[in-house]
Amino acid sequence: MQPESRNAAYIWDMFDAASSVVKFTEGIGIEKYLNDRKLQLAIERLIEIIGEAANRVSLEFREKHPGIPWRKIIAQRNVIAPEYGEIKQERIWTVVSAHIPELVEQLEPMIQEFR
Repeated sequence: MQPESRNAAYIWDMFDAASSVVKFTEGIGIEKYLNDRKLQLAIERLIEIIGEAANRVSLEFREKHPGIPWRKIIAQRNVIAPEYGEIKQERIWTVVSAHIPELVEQLEPMIQEFR
């Protein structure tokens, strides 16, 4: 697989996971989220996928797209994976409600470029 093809696959993984976060949380508020352990676990896993895929995107590609907060996305994954017992769900909700929809909007044109 060529480097650009790998980048396309990782961007698709990010887009797919972020879109799933948006779908899973559509129309719900923080209270429902905080009371739904299955939803929390699903969202945590999707955020891990987003971060892992972002980490695998080439540095060259990341530098061409500085509007995406690559380091923050990767850092969030690095907090969730080893600190699973100490995750602050209110912080996750902030990521979900404030940042993930914006990420979907940023990634969607990239998906179109790869087609």
